[in-house]
Amino acid sequence: MQTQPVKHNHDRIPSGSVDDVSMDPTIAPSRLAGKAPRGLGRTRPRRSRSYSFPKTFAWGAATAAAQIEGAAFEDGKGESIWDRFARVGKIDAPTIACDHYHRYREDVALLRQLGVANYRFSVAWPRIIPAGEGETNPRGFDFYDRLIDALLEAGITPWVTLYHWDLPQTLEDRGGWRVRSTPQAFAKYAQLVVQRFSDRVKHWMTLNEILRFVPCGYSYGCDAPGARESAAVINQIYHHTLLAHGYAVEAVREYGGKRACVGLVHNPPAPVPVTETPADIAAARLEYTRQTNQLMGPLFLGDYPAAFLEAAGVDAPQVAPGDLAVISQKTDFLGLNVYYGDFVRGTADGQVERIALPAQYPKADISWLTITPQAIYWAIRHAREVYGVSTFYITENGVPYPDQVQVNGEIHDLGRREYLRNHLISLHRAIQEGFDVRGYFLWSLLDNYEWAEGYAKRFGIVHVDYETLRRTPKLSAYWYSRVIESNAVV
Repeated sequence: MQTQPVKHNHDRIPSGSVDDVSMDPTIAPSRLAGKAPRGLGRTRPRRSRSYSFPKTFAWGAATAAAQIEGAAFEDGKGESIWDRFARVGKIDAPTIACDHYHRYREDVALLRQLGVANYRFSVAWPRIIPAGEGETNPRGFDFYDRLIDALLEAGITPWVTLYHWDLPQTLEDRGGWRVRSTPQAFAKYAQLVVQRFSDRVKHWMTLNEILRFVPCGYSYGCDAPGARESAAVINQIYHHTLLAHGYAVEAVREYGGKRACVGLVHNPPAPVPVTETPADIAAARLEYTRQTNQLMGPLFLGDYPAAFLEAAGVDAPQVAPGDLAVISQKTDFLGLNVYYGDFVRGTADGQVERIALPAQYPKADISWLTITPQAIYWAIRHAREVYGVSTFYITENGVPYPDQVQVNGEIHDLGRREYLRNHLISLHRAIQEGFDVRGYFLWSLLDNYEWAEGYAKRFGIVHVDYETLRRTPKLSAYWYSRVIESNAVV
């Protein structure tokens, strides 16, 4: 989808906006871009006995560097594949995005005011090493120093993702993820980042959504770098990304220090049984295994499963000695990004039937996202039962809807609130059944650059006016704040 470029105004946001919010936690939410909706302030609610979460549960919000930072060509940052893809494809560019690079203190204040104690963000590889390897950029390190320090000063725990799709263009010009030198360059980048920030960062995530950026970027051509490769090349790319994950785990183990933890952020499919009967559950598990064995097998079983190798045939990836040991190193958790699922059932002959959704089935303001809250439960259960994954975080869960600003300035995004609430209820079920889920990161804090969709799709609980860059918390933001304060679905 191509959208018209968005014009931005760099003038300072008017007085009274979030720019003016101090870090004082006593400031009422009415200071956050206008008065909070009636009944949704930060006053202490009555604790709900229904859908309560464990006391140590980590509530958070997530973003990605290329989607919010802007400053795409400032302070020594190198060109990313998304900078190039946007220019060549003549689509919206992440050049300014939400201007978080200059407004990070404002966004940290938002997190604090909403009570979000955990913040997942990514480091931009081309901001740290402009060409992907070789000379580093001190000003890039300095920016993340400032951001991390601001978070810690606000009492917010930083969770750092090392790769969220913004490959340095120089590396892509040399072959990108197709060639083994890219995961090797990533290993050096990961070492530098972990060494620099490990005194303040203890929570690390390696790569984000291999199952999205590989097929969309290298097979379908709809995302950066816009390539259309053969099955053999795609399978080799998958292998190289798994290898990069393993190298990042090694970096955290060597340089992360005491109490450092690390895991992959993954987006495996989540087949949902039409009925929770043995036959349909078995069908859902069979479909999950079929769709996930190429990546989950090496990660959690230490090898490519025979079923995948047989199906791949001559297109199977080339595996060097020692690769699988690197890939399958033990991690501390699996991060799951969950947005939707598909319904399946078992047939009389033991096969799997996928149930097509009717035209009127509820969906979001984007073609691929249907409303299936059960998926968050089954994503966890399948990973545990098929691959033995023990510990989880939900690292992304969210939905885009167009915002309708009321006359009084409020944004009543009830569609988003209902989506999030029903997914949290499904997540609560998983925890009640004994699955070890330790946190939830809502996607996303801000409306942002939604990749090839540009600025047309809004996932944020905070509205961003792309003309003024003013931030305005939506109804869902105040609701999520109450969830966090109650430690329960409200």
